[in-house]
Amino acid sequence: MKIDIPRRQFLASISAATAASASQFSFAQESAPQDGIQWRDVKEWGIEGQGWHSDQMENFFDRLPARAKGVVRDAVWNLSRHSAGMLTRFQTNASEIWIDHEVTSSNLAMPHMPATGVSGIDLYASTREGHSRWLAVTRPNSTRTKTKLVSNLSAGQREFTAYLPLYNGTKSLKFGVPEGNTFEPIPPRKSKPIVFYGTSITHGACASRPGMPHPAILGRRLGHPIINLGFSGNGRMEPQVGQFLCELDPLIYVIDCLPNMIGREVAERAEKLVLQLREARPDTPILLVEDRTYAHSPFIPSLQRRHHDSRSALKAAFASLVANGHDKISYLDGDELLGEDRDDTTDGSHPNDLGFYRQANAMEPKLRELGA
Repeated sequence: MKIDIPRRQFLASISAATAASASQFSFAQESAPQDGIQWRDVKEWGIEGQGWHSDQMENFFDRLPARAKGVVRDAVWNLSRHSAGMLTRFQTNASEIWIDHEVTSSNLAMPHMPATGVSGIDLYASTREGHSRWLAVTRPNSTRTKTKLVSNLSAGQREFTAYLPLYNGTKSLKFGVPEGNTFEPIPPRKSKPIVFYGTSITHGACASRPGMPHPAILGRRLGHPIINLGFSGNGRMEPQVGQFLCELDPLIYVIDCLPNMIGREVAERAEKLVLQLREARPDTPILLVEDRTYAHSPFIPSLQRRHHDSRSALKAAFASLVANGHDKISYLDGDELLGEDRDDTTDGSHPNDLGFYRQANAMEPKLRELGA
């Protein structure tokens, strides 16, 4: 039997169903804060993912100390103002969590990367088994996001990890829970971090969320703090950056700069950078990583030549270092970083979430061999 439903009634029912479905997703929506929320400023207990104390920073959420300004190139310095790789932790028994977050730039998204990754706050929660699992992410549509991040959480005290924006700076960050609930800040861990020095890929392009780049994934898997020193388009093994790497005392250095370099530059700088690090940190393991293979390189000879030249130069540097008695140095081939199906990049160069997952899979065994 055919039942005729007025068009207006039909559209209203569809709209209601869509709204009900959308409410099940953990995307933070803009909403007016209610009374009775107790707010805590992250600056009270600090962030993890910085190699220098906050009092050495020009701004609290920078990645390089203030004295790097004028030493590293301006492009590197400007990119170091992005909060890539930083996170903060806290515990609460609240059933809802609010956020008040302001970024430094109105460029909230990029043509190939959403605002959730460029400018969002990405929240993970601990399970009873101690695993960290994704819970919610903000969807910024202005420089300030003040909203309920998540609600209707099951009862119980749990730990939360919030990852900061990848391609925007953070100006301020506060979390709120309803009055009467517990809120316990968790200070940054003091154990040795894994330091990643690299390019836009290390920086986080083009992850959909700040918790998805391979350094963040590996941080969760390996249980170590991570310092992300990826500088988009500007990971070039420069000694000026190297001097600040030498000030750190990491568990492992990961050098992943080839996507921004050609063969001649790699030949000139790769071995020198390792020796610079070795002089300061003679016992710290180093992982040298080739460039990922461009997804469309089978069709473009110039890309194939670029891979060949830069990889040959890095292999030669690695062989020279080993021949001269330098140990605790490992090497990762670029062809292992992404899949043969070529479906794991956004634009042929930058990984999507699948690509970052695969890069983490490729790096994890190497890092474990080096002591992670």
